[in-house]
Amino acid sequence: MASVDVLVEGYARDDGEASRVAGTVSLIRAPGLLAIVDPGMVADRELILAPLRAMGIAPETVTDVVLSHHHPDHTVNIALFANARIHDTWAVYLGDLWTDRPAEGVVLAEGVTLWSTPGHTPQDITTIVETDEGVVALTHLWWHAQMDGDPRATDLDALHANRARVLEVARFVVPGHGPAFGVDASTPR
Repeated sequence: MASVDVLVEGYARDDGEASRVAGTVSLIRAPGLLAIVDPGMVADRELILAPLRAMGIAPETVTDVVLSHHHPDHTVNIALFANARIHDTWAVYLGDLWTDRPAEGVVLAEGVTLWSTPGHTPQDITTIVETDEGVVALTHLWWHAQMDGDPRATDLDALHANRARVLEVARFVVPGHGPAFGVDASTPR
């Protein structure tokens, strides 16, 4: 079975003088797969690297990086994982090789699948992971557990439709800028 570990719990807040933002950074482990989801902005890169070291994972052994979308707060630290295939909504990249393919339905490993889930941006994808505890969705359809809408959404109708799709299968959500949460009747649709 696959597993998910949150390496950095993201946030988005205003400290009075400037905005502070960190994307949630996660690790997925499955047979043949060590994937980082959204290696974006964090206060210090050691917040990503130290937990990996504690798990015995060197950055060069990460096989894949998944980008939920192309905003810098979710992408800025891609280069930490120089040997990884990079997945986004329309292609997979490795070295100088760019291979076009839609993300919808791409299986990275048994129990780890990419879904196209536009809403926040037209290029959003969600990573669906089947774990022993239930299905985990790593997604930017929610910034955090109480996020009804999305002030930066490019298509609120698509966002809500894709939330409904994800909630049909997910037991847990790892959102773009907050702690993971369990899905229940109060989860914003």
